[in-house]
Amino acid sequence: MTAPSTPRRAFSVSVFCRHEGAILLVRHRRLGTWLPVGGEIEAGETPLEAARRELREETGLTGRFPGGVGVDGTPAGLVGYEEHAAGSKGLHMNFAFVADVESRTLAACDEWDAARWVSEVDLAAVDCPANVRALAALALAAPSAS
Repeated sequence: MTAPSTPRRAFSVSVFCRHEGAILLVRHRRLGTWLPVGGEIEAGETPLEAARRELREETGLTGRFPGGVGVDGTPAGLVGYEEHAAGSKGLHMNFAFVADVESRTLAACDEWDAARWVSEVDLAAVDCPANVRALAALALAAPSAS
């Protein structure tokens, strides 16, 4: 008798870029929905290192990740953690970060086909998953990076 297989599990990060009271959301090319930038954590990376890398790879931006968002020992900029099914990719265990960026000028990326900056007022009208909306609101309310 063989044991049931455990579904694939992947650790990922999402980065809610913040600039002048708005959060960046991108329309994910494959999924067709509005999401923050992000991706899987690579072997040997911490979640914060992965967040910095994904931000740079998917937008060309660097960010300042604010401290003081969570309890002592929480990585800078961490606003939440959530899990979601990702189809054939299995279960994504996702660390959500906020990063203050200096510009809204983005480098193109083949993972998304549109980008928009969304204020708290406009967030309710965005066609995105409920967890993205909730995490975006937390990111907008988080203290700024010094």
